[in-house]
Amino acid sequence: MTEIFFSVQGEADAAGWPTVFVRLTGCPLRCTWCDTAYAFHGGQWWTIEAILAEVARHGARHVCVTGGEPLAQKRCLILLRRLCDAGYEVSLETSGAIDVAPVDPRVRKVVDLKAPGSGELERNRWDNLAHLAPRDQVKFVLADRTDYEWARETVRRHALAARCMVLFSPVHGSLAPRDLAEWILADGLPVRFQLQLHKLLWGEESGR
Repeated sequence: MTEIFFSVQGEADAAGWPTVFVRLTGCPLRCTWCDTAYAFHGGQWWTIEAILAEVARHGARHVCVTGGEPLAQKRCLILLRRLCDAGYEVSLETSGAIDVAPVDPRVRKVVDLKAPGSGELERNRWDNLAHLAPRDQVKFVLADRTDYEWARETVRRHALAARCMVLFSPVHGSLAPRDLAEWILADGLPVRFQLQLHKLLWGEESGR
């Protein structure tokens, strides 16, 4: 475990809700724009009971399990199930490089498909798309026009907007948000533009 903290959710369909973030340690990917590299190593071992107790202490309805890549830890699946059993609205932020089929169906999966600019394009596990439900989301973090065009064609090729919510987000400090918004409008894409609310509020120290 890297950290557990209470903040405002900055992304996806739960943006704006007070949320407890459970950040697990470790990630097999090394995206060029990653700003949570501090979660790659270190951390401390927590029991699931201790995690549940710490989450409960904050009194929030929403819980986000993130990383790193949380699914790199096998017991993450147990944690997700226990959080759902406890009555929380649970979301999972995952790279999509690991099989999401075993994830409890009560969990909202936010799958971050990797565009070329991430340096991890080949790690996308395309069969994960078949396991997405309408409550889930696919996120594209885009660094430039090349990334955008790749994402646009991926959305069309896989009819992603008919499957679940699709999110386009600019890499903070690399792609001007206005440019991305104008590209989406010009192409009439059925996607949701998003900015990282937590960075607008608290800046770089807030993480990704």
